Parts: sequence; structure tokens; C-alpha cells
Amino acid sequence: MLLHLSTWPEVEAYLQRSQGIIFPIGSTEQHGPTGLIGTDAICAEAIAKAVGETTAALVGPTINVGMALHHTAFPGSLSLRPSTLIALIQDYVKPLVRAGFTRFFFINGHGGNVATLKAAFSETYAALLELNWPQAEQVRCQVANWYMSKSVMQLAQELYGHQEGSHATPSEVALTQYVYPEAIKAAVLDPLLAPSGHPIYNAIDFRRHYPDGRMGSNPDLATPEHGQSLYEAAVKDLSNTYLQFLAQS
Repeated sequence: MLLHLSTWPEVEAYLQRSQGIIFPIGSTEQHGPTGLIGTDAICAEAIAKAVGETTAALVGPTINVGMALHHTAFPGSLSLRPSTLIALIQDYVKPLVRAGFTRFFFINGHGGNVATLKAAFSETYAALLELNWPQAEQVRCQVANWYMSKSVMQLAQELYGHQEGSHATPSEVALTQYVYPEAIKAAVLDPLLAPSGHPIYNAIDFRRHYPDGRMGSNPDLATPEHGQSLYEAAVKDLSNTYLQFLAQS
């Protein structure tokens, strides 16, 4: 059930059986010479929709732009400041809490969002308590990184080993190839395995140390068939995680 394809009476009826909602969140940032700029949002959205179907959950609109300031030296990359993303999360959550939602499950596709999301949850809890709404104390938020689910990490290790890397990875590129086979890209990767190990600071420093945008990865290994397997593993893991989250007191 997609929020943007629902009517308000349908949402009101949904709240009679569940107070949970799933939000896909990703990023719009470079993913090396062969990775789509929308990779993180594409992956999160595809998995979130399937988790919603599997668990009969309401799925909200995808948050396509995240905290990716360190990627902005590459053309096409967009970013929110951490403070902007924190405000956005609060603005999404508050009216839904007022309507009766108490469980907010963010399926995330971008590592750079994690710290800001956790900060946003803390600020949101505090802001809700100040409003003295009856259900404010019951609100819970959770971030679930699809790429870190147990089955996905195990499969990525089996398929790619040390060539998985940490950005523009073959696993995330493979998933986008499965979702959008018409948008598969090709380029010569030089070196085939990207450098790794340098800490992330500002955008200029990032591009200096990772000149084609990849971090320790070889996305040449990606295939749409791999993507389907990774997608199915993520959906199974995160469906279970979401149901466990709903059951928490």
C-alpha cells in the first residue's frame, strides 16, 4: 500500500489495524563511472515497496536526497545538510503522529544518512514530548540499512569477496541493474579495484583520493541476476525486521 496512491479514508482505515509506516530513504550522488546517481534511492525504494507488500505495510514517499556533502565535487550529486535532513524527518513524522502513527521504519540505502537519522530520531522524540500529544511517548523510529542485513552481507561476500568495497559496490550496482535493466552502464575501470582506506572529510579531499568515485570496489562484477538474489535476500530480512519492530513495546 503506497501512501501517495491512497486516499485519506484508506489511510484512516489502515490505522485501525496498524500504526506502522515504512519510508525508503537514499541519496542522489555519484556512484563511480558505471553506477547510477540515484542508486541509493533506487535500491531503498524497490526493497521498501516489496517489504510493504510482504507485510501489508503502508509505504511513504521515497526521500531521494540525503546527506552526501562529501560527494558534491562530482557533477550531478545533491545533498542536504545534516540540519536540513533532521528538520525534514521531524516534518515528515509529526503530522503522521498526530494522525495516529507510532512506528516509523526507515529503509536506508546510503551510509552517509545513518548518523543524521539517529540524531533526527532523538530530536524528534524530544520535540514530540514537548507537544504533549497522547501518543507521543509511544513513537519509535528505526533505521534499517538494506546492505547490512545478514543475508545480503553474506551473499555479497560469497559473490564479490574483498572486491565488494564500500562505495559504488557491485552489490548495489547489481540491484539497480535488476530494477532498471534498460539503464545498465559500461565504462573502463582503471584500476579495476578502486583504492580504499582514506578517511572521508570534505568533497574536494574525497575526489582527490577517490578520483572516479569508487571506494575499494569493483562494480564490473555486478549482474542483474546477482541483483535479483540480493533484492530477494534484503526483502526477506527486512520484512522480518519490520514485523519485529512493530511488535516491540
